[in-house]
Amino acid sequence: MRELVYYVAVSLDGYIAGPGGEFDAFPVEGDHMAALNARFSDAIPTAIADAFGIERTGTMFDTVVMGWNTYAVGLPVGMTSPYQHLQQVVFSRTRTEADIPGEHPNLTLTSEDPVEVVRRLKSGPGNSIWLCGGGTLATRLSGEIDRLVLKRNPLLFGNGIPLFAPGAYQPSAFDEVSTTAFGSGVVVSEYVRRG
Repeated sequence: MRELVYYVAVSLDGYIAGPGGEFDAFPVEGDHMAALNARFSDAIPTAIADAFGIERTGTMFDTVVMGWNTYAVGLPVGMTSPYQHLQQVVFSRTRTEADIPGEHPNLTLTSEDPVEVVRRLKSGPGNSIWLCGGGTLATRLSGEIDRLVLKRNPLLFGNGIPLFAPGAYQPSAFDEVSTTAFGSGVVVSEYVRRG
């Protein structure tokens, strides 16, 4: 069965973006980048990987799921299909295809229950499914997350979008399988669901 992997950058105080949705404070330079780009090249937006000549291996992820707010970050710069090399599923209860300008290959916008969609995806063939964000969707899918890969960054936001939004979910135990501290101050920790 395929895994749902929540692979995400997070501040020391537990936020995946600042109070205004800012995510660009996370360092994109440093000794952590080569290791992350090698293992998680599938999680780099298609246009960025192409511009920097980063080869996507297709061995980690073949599908990405995200909420509308995470997806919409790229719309002001014309990025309507940010991960064209992956099957992209965007969840929204209020948005429709009419809210997406132009072409958006390999992208599905749905108002379906995220849990049902992810369970259906997990039961099919393929590689892991990447939960890109945001915190509200992560809370909704918390019971389906098989693996957490947290890129803890040496900064504080003080407020913003939390790793998991407040909500109703059962406490879940995860086992640490690896932690790597980089000279940049970024610490990457990986956890798998216990049992």
